[in-house]
Amino acid sequence: MRAHQIMTKDCITVTPHTTIEKAAKIMLQTHISGLPVLDDAGMLVGIVSESDFLRRSEIGTGRKRSAWLQFFLGPGKVAAEFVHERGRRVEDVMTVGPITVDEETPLEELVRLMEKNDIKRLPVMSGKTLKGIVTRSNLLQAVASMAHEIPDPTADDDHIRDRIVWTVNQTDWRPIGFEVTVRKGVVHLHGIITTDKARQATIVAAENTAGVKEVHDHLCFVDTYSGFYVESPEDVKVAS
Repeated sequence: MRAHQIMTKDCITVTPHTTIEKAAKIMLQTHISGLPVLDDAGMLVGIVSESDFLRRSEIGTGRKRSAWLQFFLGPGKVAAEFVHERGRRVEDVMTVGPITVDEETPLEELVRLMEKNDIKRLPVMSGKTLKGIVTRSNLLQAVASMAHEIPDPTADDDHIRDRIVWTVNQTDWRPIGFEVTVRKGVVHLHGIITTDKARQATIVAAENTAGVKEVHDHLCFVDTYSGFYVESPEDVKVAS
């Protein structure tokens, strides 16, 4: 999937001259956490988001710095903070020059940019024109929509088994003596693990295989130092 397939189109925008009060009301009324900022020519010049309203004099959250720290920071930094905390227009608080993507940007790159830059939204551009915006909510919707994809016609028991075995055997955490049995889409996992994270990863690998209906865990844990042996929680529960 690509940006144009999940983005919010016709997104609500504000201008640099929009008052902070109006921008805040728009966010509350529309239940969105960030707004692209377009200048009078329709060019994207910034993003204003909820985090830009955290340090505000109206609610008493402005930064309180000692005189020596203000001296260390310099007048430019202190003046910028004053504007951010007391300015009346969006241009006083917005993030200038936001990171953008184009309509063909794949989901993997969208997620990488969000994680790397610790941001929650990416404007989608076609040249210099804003086409939409991708937010973390859009990504969540994309994940949810995967459950409605057309079933794989080759997802019979043999194919399911082969795919799980192949996927797990490509990893460094694969269980020792890993075996998989499948009957009518119900998967049983067997083998020896040395960390419970490997159990979780193996189950996830099986659950993500097309055609799987249930996954049963029979992976046994063995401590490599003591040789201590523990059956899977599922098998322990059945035996008790």
